[in-house]
Amino acid sequence: MTIIIREERPEDIVAIRDLNDRAFGQEREGHLVDALRSHGGISLSLVATLNGRVVGHVLFSPATIGAVAGVALGPMGVLPEHQRQGIGSKLIESGKRIVRGSGCPFIIVLGHANYYPRFGFRPASTHGVMCDWDVPDDVFMLLVLDDQMMEGVSGLAKYRDEFWSVV
Repeated sequence: MTIIIREERPEDIVAIRDLNDRAFGQEREGHLVDALRSHGGISLSLVATLNGRVVGHVLFSPATIGAVAGVALGPMGVLPEHQRQGIGSKLIESGKRIVRGSGCPFIIVLGHANYYPRFGFRPASTHGVMCDWDVPDDVFMLLVLDDQMMEGVSGLAKYRDEFWSVV
């Protein structure tokens, strides 16, 4: 099984929508990706392909904590029949590497408390960062990519407005 991770292309859009609908069992995440794409709200969108077929997707969009600009990870999904094979991990690691290389100081994520810590994410509250939504502390996480830029940064993390249309 050779998984290829690459940036999304226009011809991937329909497959990405179908993947998100199937991976999450609803249309909310697919609508979010479409809204972000149509409003220029994507910092990075990666797909995982197997034999030329899109089987995984991760999206990073602009986010801020105070005056510091970073990114939010999500949604991230893998087709149900390809889950638990390391595809999501490959997408996240590739995304982290690209985002870090661009000089981005942080990544926030609202996700599974048992999954994201393996990539270095920690509860954002340990950094004095709060989520815009009322969510359990352990599911809103932060990964600091640049300690110097994030020194003393705390407060409310802000997602793009498109996220409000799906919460």
